[in-house]
Amino acid sequence: MKRPLLMTCLAACAFAAATAIAGATEATVTSPVPGDPAHGKTLYQACQACHSVDDNDLGPKHRGVVGRRAGSIADYNYSLALKNSGLTWDSTTLDRWLSNPSALVPGTKMYFKIADAQVRADIIAYLAELK
Repeated sequence: MKRPLLMTCLAACAFAAATAIAGATEATVTSPVPGDPAHGKTLYQACQACHSVDDNDLGPKHRGVVGRRAGSIADYNYSLALKNSGLTWDSTTLDRWLSNPSALVPGTKMYFKIADAQVRADIIAYLAELK
């Protein structure tokens, strides 16, 4: 990866963290809260530092992620840990993932965390609409 792209991604993640979208503590998840997909679409802009809806970028594309087996897009270079995780992305799994990816799948590439349960629910509701 070229250094300017990496710096842009890091700066975007730092910005998201500074605006309280990202958190540093692991959340205990029992049941996802209802999400607002319209608000989730707005919040998803922070995710676009690394992800796209329709194209693989630093992270894999997100269209169709809900219901998809983790690590299964053929043309994306996933970590071995995620490929072998056996996870399928549903609202509960995505909520656990977004609260602390490396706690759910040690060895994953993703490190961005979202502490706020409502923010996670809104982003997941938006992702669920991306068929």
